[in-house]
Amino acid sequence: MSHRFRLLLVTAAALTFSPAVFAQTNQPAAQGAKSAAAAKSPTPFSAHDLSGVWNALPSRAHDGSSWAKGDPEMTPWGQERFKSTKPSIGPRGVTLAETNDPVYKCFPSGTPYVYFNPFPLQIVQTPKEVIMLYEYDHSVRHIYIDGRKHPDDITPTYMGHSIGHWDGDTLVVDTVGFNGKTWLDRVGHPLSDQMHITERFKRVDANNLQLDLTFDDPKSYPKPWSSQMTFRLHPDWDIMEQVCMDNRSFDEFEK
Repeated sequence: MSHRFRLLLVTAAALTFSPAVFAQTNQPAAQGAKSAAAAKSPTPFSAHDLSGVWNALPSRAHDGSSWAKGDPEMTPWGQERFKSTKPSIGPRGVTLAETNDPVYKCFPSGTPYVYFNPFPLQIVQTPKEVIMLYEYDHSVRHIYIDGRKHPDDITPTYMGHSIGHWDGDTLVVDTVGFNGKTWLDRVGHPLSDQMHITERFKRVDANNLQLDLTFDDPKSYPKPWSSQMTFRLHPDWDIMEQVCMDNRSFDEFEK
């Protein structure tokens, strides 16, 4: 499936995937009865099975480019870092040739910015770990669920070091060890090497996955704050190859 066709499907889903929309559709009585019967017999699923290809849905918690509606309260260091960013989107948006967004310079987007890239992700589970395969730039993230702790000598990375455990039907993921070289989101909110992210993944039904995030970065923000994202399962999708073209920066593409 081409990305162009896939993005058309995503756009269509954003416009039509609403219970209210379906409720307003004029359906024959037989079809309506069939839908009602289907609603009473939901597709079975395992709450501890997050495997599959997922794509982000429009969110009420944010606008798809920032984890916050508006700007969260920042420390003086965070404010200075934020002022130095030149995003390609939002009220401070500049052209691709002017932006200093690391992603547009072919650097890894890292956690959690990677969720804002308009490409799906695949979740693979083993007894040892949950592996996230992001289509964007073929990024890979390992979440260890075998009971280990964070190492004392973490090597800072873009994705950070992640460990997880099941809390009932929710996978709780704890991530530290960031290198501070990326942004929190597309509008340039800061992420320092002191960032601690807690993610809670919950499969709310057969086709939808909810992600609740809490950001705790005392260097950037005076207090923790939270956001949310949801994903839709696409059993007929495969992860495709996508790389930053020839490792060139995006401003070169415009020349």
